[in-house]
Amino acid sequence: MRSDTIFAVASAAGLGASAMVRVSGPGARDALRRISGRGVAAPQRLSLATLTDPETEEIVDRGLVAWFPGPRSFTGEDVAEFHVHGGRAVMAGLIDALSKVSGLRVAEAGEFTRRAFENGKMDLTEAEGLADLVAAETAAQRRQALRQMEGALGRVIEDWRRRLLGALAHLEATIDFSDEDLPAGLDHEVRSEAAALAREVASHLNDDRRGERLRDGVTIAVVGAPNAGKSSLVNHLAQRDAAIVSASAGTTRDVVEVHLDLGGYPVVVADTAGLRDDAPAGDGGHADVEREGIRRARKRAEEADVKLAVFDGCRWPSVDCHTTALVDANTIVVINKSDLGAPAPPLAVNGNAAHPVSALTGAGIDALVDALTGAVAGRCTGSAAPPLTRARHRSALQNCHESLDRALLAPSPELCAEDLRLAVRALGRIAGRVDVEEVLDVIFAEFCIGK
Repeated sequence: MRSDTIFAVASAAGLGASAMVRVSGPGARDALRRISGRGVAAPQRLSLATLTDPETEEIVDRGLVAWFPGPRSFTGEDVAEFHVHGGRAVMAGLIDALSKVSGLRVAEAGEFTRRAFENGKMDLTEAEGLADLVAAETAAQRRQALRQMEGALGRVIEDWRRRLLGALAHLEATIDFSDEDLPAGLDHEVRSEAAALAREVASHLNDDRRGERLRDGVTIAVVGAPNAGKSSLVNHLAQRDAAIVSASAGTTRDVVEVHLDLGGYPVVVADTAGLRDDAPAGDGGHADVEREGIRRARKRAEEADVKLAVFDGCRWPSVDCHTTALVDANTIVVINKSDLGAPAPPLAVNGNAAHPVSALTGAGIDALVDALTGAVAGRCTGSAAPPLTRARHRSALQNCHESLDRALLAPSPELCAEDLRLAVRALGRIAGRVDVEEVLDVIFAEFCIGK
């Protein structure tokens, strides 16, 4: 337990009907008594109280107070909560009043959750799940974050760690007590368990980064020739004027990103410059800018999870060769401007069925959105196993897998045991069961003040 006491606003910034200030540490009881002017309320219950400034005795607000004695609290320490009206003046008055209580200080970002971790109320994966839940913008992100916050990933990692520790204990027994009457075949059992764990870890790593995609957003690159209607289509998907639309070719010079909730999944739609051989000659610096825009468009298409290839329906079935070259299995083909006439067959490019749409009237957009949603969902879902959501999870698990591979090839029990120890340590770094001081500041800095 820490010796200092922290406090901070634990509700969203801005005006609201109500707000909450949390206090955690050994001074929480005294803060509650001095601000509310009464003894500590019954644990885990809300009580009505008049909140006052401890020096001037001026009334700040009438609100609800709650008392959570440690360890039965969010942080594992004594915690007091003040639920008050959400006006700025009320919050400023309460914060000022708490600052006058001896021994209290304003909390740093993520300090409440860090104390919960340090006091054993959650592991690092659960803490990260809480941060993701606070930041979740779509239903799928919320479900993934809630699952991780409730310990789904942590339980998998802990099961692997427990099995590795058991295998390591058996192996070390054969090393330290080789002259004793130990059960036969221990070394074989250890290597068999290590091989099974290596397969399970490899399967978890081979998830196409679905958890990270869902957390960060699936990227969709919209590509096509100039004036194919890419920006109009992006605006229709976004349901707002996110990109500039013009009859002049080359209007889009840089990549324009639009963040969307597509069927509950987060996506980042990138409107790119029109693809063609080169910018018009004699256009000076503008030509250089457009050439750079085309280069960025191709690069974004290469990096995207999904490509949306837009073809001009007025020129169909003649297709733009530059856009056609980018159509692959990760591409959804669109024939725009269907309001000017139904496109002639075949309605496919490189074997990919095409979706006739009109960015002007909205015809065909619903079917296109369904196709996009299916493509995005396929990249965010899959195995029932809890996904890896952070680069640090993947890095540690890769280290674990490499150590297991070395252990299986180790020529002696001593070398095998050392690699198993490294594998255990790599798993421990994910949940925070070994010394991870170097990553704590990075993890908890992502939290807002008061969490």
